[in-house]
Amino acid sequence: MSEVTITAVEGNRQKLDGGAMFGNAPRSVWSKWIEPDDQNRIMLHCRTMLLEIDGKKILCETGIGAFFEPKLAERYGVTETTHKLLENLKALNLSENDIDFVILSHLHFDHAGGLLPAWKEQQNEVLTLLFPKAKYVVGRIAFERAQKPHPRDRASFIPGMTELLEASGRLILVDNATHKDVLPHAISFVYSNGHTPGQMHTVATSVSADPDSKWTASHRVVFAGDLVPGQSWVHLPITMGYDRFPECVIDEKKSFYDQFANENSWVFYTHDHEVAMSRIQCDSKGRYQAYNAVAKPIKFPLSKNSI
Repeated sequence: MSEVTITAVEGNRQKLDGGAMFGNAPRSVWSKWIEPDDQNRIMLHCRTMLLEIDGKKILCETGIGAFFEPKLAERYGVTETTHKLLENLKALNLSENDIDFVILSHLHFDHAGGLLPAWKEQQNEVLTLLFPKAKYVVGRIAFERAQKPHPRDRASFIPGMTELLEASGRLILVDNATHKDVLPHAISFVYSNGHTPGQMHTVATSVSADPDSKWTASHRVVFAGDLVPGQSWVHLPITMGYDRFPECVIDEKKSFYDQFANENSWVFYTHDHEVAMSRIQCDSKGRYQAYNAVAKPIKFPLSKNSI
């Protein structure tokens, strides 16, 4: 049986237009959830989920990083110039060399940019990938979208990223719910398409090995990615202007909740400005909402904190 330990590791933050982040929700509504600045931008985190399973260290995403040159960094609201993910891993006594797998839900720059060194550390404009000992795990459909993006989302991808991943010799493309010949058995995947084709959500399941313990039921955490970026997007009708098919996102969120909220799983948020994860429940009016929020889970043993 596998014990799963969760640590939320903060990466670089960015500020994006609140109207774009909340789609057709009016400013009078969303500004009560996240206060905008004088340019109508809201603060977003680019948080990664570190899983420790059977001696393996698995990093779900790398955040936006600090790879943008200054002009683009200003455009996308990235004010930190150092690679915060690497710094915060170091604070946990880890380096990029300690990571065995990097799982990417999709290849938009705010999820995969942390694979690259900070802009001021790049040499001769030749990009290289960080995490040199890790296998890079990407859904095949999401990878193909990054190779041939639509004009609507071409700017969301990093030029040359797919070529770098292929050239690494450590790229694993996933088609199915599991990849147990390579990844720990505690890891599985579910997919969504409304935000971007083939977005892959990591599901980690922890089961206690002690048959006499009350912690014998399976317990899960699921990485919500951009299907549910944070608590403010839990309510079904709330979608992003960046979503490919907003109505599909709503339907997929409902299916996501039916599967995971009903079994009391934890949902991990990559962009929430306050909390890293919560559970989700449906109230008497049929409205889904977050509860049991956890701000900074550190060495969070999933099986013993999930009832």
